[in-house]
Amino acid sequence: MSLTVVQSSVDKTQLRNIIEAALLAAGRPLNENALMGLFGTVDPPPRETLREVIAELKEEYEGRGIELAEVANGYRVQVRSDMAPALSRLWESRPPRFSRALLETLCLIAYRQPITRGEIEDVRGVSVSVNIVRTLLDRHWVRVVGHRDVPGKPEMFGTTKEFLDYFGLKGLDDLPTLAELRDFENPNAELDFEPAIDTQIELAADDAQEETALDETSDTDEADSDGDEEPSESLVTDDVHRA
Repeated sequence: MSLTVVQSSVDKTQLRNIIEAALLAAGRPLNENALMGLFGTVDPPPRETLREVIAELKEEYEGRGIELAEVANGYRVQVRSDMAPALSRLWESRPPRFSRALLETLCLIAYRQPITRGEIEDVRGVSVSVNIVRTLLDRHWVRVVGHRDVPGKPEMFGTTKEFLDYFGLKGLDDLPTLAELRDFENPNAELDFEPAIDTQIELAADDAQEETALDETSDTDEADSDGDEEPSESLVTDDVHRA
């Protein structure tokens, strides 16, 4: 989508309105250059004024359901993470889930990049599925950054700005330290950073669906116990690790 606003001169109030509207309409993060480009080449606002307006918008959104966040690709207006439980009810489809193997692979790439598939397998002790690598590449969370100078010239993988945006990070320096990664059983909690609101909504939707399933199972067990027949064995489901 092309964003072009022709303005020769704007006051600060109008500048704030234009910036706010652009961030809401873009559907993607916008950096300073993109925001400056809204005004063309005729009398654009100073960058310092632009930064002041962004700071004012951040302060204005405090205590509301939305916030202005800075991520790797620029600034975006997004829903606050604590709104996820309520907003999850807007979507009926089941969100995607990611395996533990995929999450471990992603973490190794994030912390040890550039890293080859063979090096990932050495750490994990098992082979890395082609589907895992393809999924990470298709979601644009990782990319090939080069080839290791060894026989076979294996590809080296690194994370992308899309990965940072998805997890609400400005840069790799915002990742938690390895000392904080104590347990992979709850990856989102242990990584100590909140995924973007889309991920929060997905997790909340999962929880709501699991609670509904448990309620239905409970009702079925009660109905069975009222009859003369012996109650059936409980169904045991495997735990699924979420992203």
